Amino acid sequence: MDELTELAVAGATALVTQLVTDGRAQVRDRVAAFLARRRGDEEEAVRGELERSRSVLVAAREAGDAGTASSVQDEWRSRLRRTLRNDPQAVAELRSLLDELAPGRDTGAGGTVHSIISGGEQHGTVVQAHTVADLTIGNDRGSR
Repeated sequence: MDELTELAVAGATALVTQLVTDGRAQVRDRVAAFLARRRGDEEEAVRGELERSRSVLVAAREAGDAGTASSVQDEWRSRLRRTLRNDPQAVAELRSLLDELAPGRDTGAGGTVHSIISGGEQHGTVVQAHTVADLTIGNDRGSR
């Protein structure tokens, strides 16, 4: 896979992932501005396309339809690839945009996190996390 294709894949993956999050408006606006500058597209039209893509992605997620989500990602990958191929300066701008949108990037905020659990006594483990997958806490006491 060549460099432009890899960057387009990374861009489309980040875009599709971010479109179904709470931060979708920032992503939508940044990508719309990027494509408007680099392709001459109308920014508002691109925003509308991104919102339609988001609606399709949300419906696909609810239906468990990975194929449709993949198709949306392929469409944006192709569009980003064409943009990068036609405008070499767009490469640096897309890389910068991806760095800004990357989950877990260092924002320089630093500091300590304090959590307070209210509403009564808690008799179990509490987990504070951005993303949790395949979590097992404690042992299986019921199998003894």
